[in-house]
Amino acid sequence: MRQTYTYDDVALVPQFNNVPSRTEPSLESWLTKKLKVGIPILAANMDTVISEELAEVLIAQGSIPIFHRFAPYESQAKWVKKFKDKTFISCGTRMFDDAKRLLDLGALGVCVDVALGHSDRMLRCIEELKKTHPEKQIIAGNVCTAMAYQDLVNAGADAVKVGIGAGAACMTRMVTGFGVPQFTAIRDCALIAERLRVPLIADGGIRTSRDVVLALAAGASTVMVGKLFGQTLESAAPKRKSDKHTSGYEAKFRGKSSVDFQSDFFGGLKAKTVPEGIDFWGPVSGTAEELITSFLGGIRSGMTYGGARNLKELQRKAEFVQVSSSYLHESKPRPDKSSVVDNVSMKCLI
Repeated sequence: MRQTYTYDDVALVPQFNNVPSRTEPSLESWLTKKLKVGIPILAANMDTVISEELAEVLIAQGSIPIFHRFAPYESQAKWVKKFKDKTFISCGTRMFDDAKRLLDLGALGVCVDVALGHSDRMLRCIEELKKTHPEKQIIAGNVCTAMAYQDLVNAGADAVKVGIGAGAACMTRMVTGFGVPQFTAIRDCALIAERLRVPLIADGGIRTSRDVVLALAAGASTVMVGKLFGQTLESAAPKRKSDKHTSGYEAKFRGKSSVDFQSDFFGGLKAKTVPEGIDFWGPVSGTAEELITSFLGGIRSGMTYGGARNLKELQRKAEFVQVSSSYLHESKPRPDKSSVVDNVSMKCLI
């Protein structure tokens, strides 16, 4: 049995810095083998996250939106016609005929999106889509092992989503006992990705820009964020007024395996199954642009501490150490109770 790690278990060692300004590092990265993005941040393709408003913000910032797979075909077709070659659509492994039609309408590619992507059905789905639409890019997932990553790439995937059980609304690990801590999952897959040169997307477990920097340094080309985007003003999440939060509103976020989600889309859980996700209401944090700006500022600062002008250099120079739970306590501001704290400065730590 080997030691494995979450984001909380590791830290990066500062490197010699020859980067004169935090504005200098390039944040360009690869989403897939053939597609570049201006920033390494993606919004999760979940029904309480991705919306037209959020998609417009993402595109303006240099990202690429990925629409979720549970909307009716007509809604997805409208989406593709609006964003054309600036968006991905999503599908499952069983019924992907609609995905083929949406690709014909002009989508950049498709995210084949299932809870456990390391399966015979997934491999056959990728092969079929590559056969009918060889020029389109395929993102496949989710997986959490190097073998699974390699199998999906061998089947034709142009990018692989890595992460099982780390999402804010996910309880797969608690229900089934299966899942690999997110940092280790990324690191394991990245070692193979370096040789195969197919980008991996770190999906799940992101709470602050610290986690984003760790994921990128560990080998992810992009990082997918769910809950934090779900709690922005532009998200697709239902919103309601709330006196409990400074914004005056709260948003509903849910996992795809929650009872709430399954009831909306499938009339309830199937026989002999149990929920592997939850739904909850959380404070609306602000705009998506503010969230992205916070992430990018943290990444740029992290790159200067790593002595890196680009993400590849960050990964090449990355030196990790294992830390204890006391490290996180020591790392956070600890003002006296009588001190006045700047809430804006503390936002990134919440």
